[in-house]
Amino acid sequence: MKERTKLLIMLAVLAACWFLPVGSERFMSAVGEGLKLLKWYAQDHVLLCLVPAFFIAGAISVFVSQGSVMKYLGPAASKLVAYPVAAVSGTILAVCSCTVLPLFASIHKRGAGLGPATAFLYSGPAINVLAIILTARVLGPELGIARAVGAIAFSVVIGLLMHLFFRKEEAARQAEGVVVMPDEETGRKLWQEGVYFAAMVGILVFANWGKPAEGDAGVWAAIHSAKWIVTGVFAVVLAGFIWRWFEKDELVDWTESSWTFAKQIMPLLFAGVLVAGFLLGGPEGGHGVIPNEWVGSMVGGNSLGANLFASVAGAFMYFATLTEVPILEGLLSSGMGKGPALALLLAGPALSLPNMLVIRSVMGTKKTLVFIGLVVVLSTLAGLLYGAVF
Repeated sequence: MKERTKLLIMLAVLAACWFLPVGSERFMSAVGEGLKLLKWYAQDHVLLCLVPAFFIAGAISVFVSQGSVMKYLGPAASKLVAYPVAAVSGTILAVCSCTVLPLFASIHKRGAGLGPATAFLYSGPAINVLAIILTARVLGPELGIARAVGAIAFSVVIGLLMHLFFRKEEAARQAEGVVVMPDEETGRKLWQEGVYFAAMVGILVFANWGKPAEGDAGVWAAIHSAKWIVTGVFAVVLAGFIWRWFEKDELVDWTESSWTFAKQIMPLLFAGVLVAGFLLGGPEGGHGVIPNEWVGSMVGGNSLGANLFASVAGAFMYFATLTEVPILEGLLSSGMGKGPALALLLAGPALSLPNMLVIRSVMGTKKTLVFIGLVVVLSTLAGLLYGAVF
């Protein structure tokens, strides 16, 4: 870094500190909301969401055959295979926009093409079966169906467009940075590695099984009431697999790979969550530095501006899995249009400020901006169309 740049940064920090509006009640409240959101995120999402995701990502990096990744998700893979595989893989996990990041980073590192990797990145949080069912039940079947159709279509379209826009750069990356090595003999059969990964995914899914709607006595509620038993069973099974099937050196490599992803992702996530809370408020509906009334007044009707604002606001907000539904229920009761509601549903769960910071560290600023732009533009157009029809 040049000395002039260092000086400018120091002057900018000094100016920010000099003019801090510490006497402003809204500013100090926003600082508190940022800290509340950070505390809530650390308590509710690190141990149950991120830690299992880091171990799954580390296992993908160490144990999944690079040849298999290249076969199904690589740039030379058939698009009729790669994109459905990416979308289905993301759907099964049912994770939030932050939990999907280590998994995306892992398959990208193993040589997955940019198109299928970004299709997976979008599909993980967006095509969440539980969230889509809850949307249909709480906000109406039309909105639930529109969300499902839009999210599935977006994952494929975004992946294809990312591949198209960056095909030359991806070709160079594959030629220079990805050398497919012959698969090493591990002493384990394919089915053994399959059930090992299934056990880890089971822990991630059931430990984060969402609370059912009040009064619900269906299968969802039954699973929620027994989720810790189911999670415990998966954990015991996983421990047995590790003890019987893995060598000590393999476990060391797995742990080191998981730690690598944690070091890369955690600082950016925590910084992003803190800023998101400061700007838009904490988990209990508190006010950030941007007044909530501004948001509510901007998403009424079905104008281009309302849909675009809903997409952009959703893209920067952080939604934990399933929390977008009650938030939207409140906004709709306050006058939010149906088109902007769909736009927020399609952009919000797939993106967040913490998510953007980490994506940039994985695939660079240019590709990240294009990915964000595609999500926002497509969500805006889908909202306009849906609002015009309904």
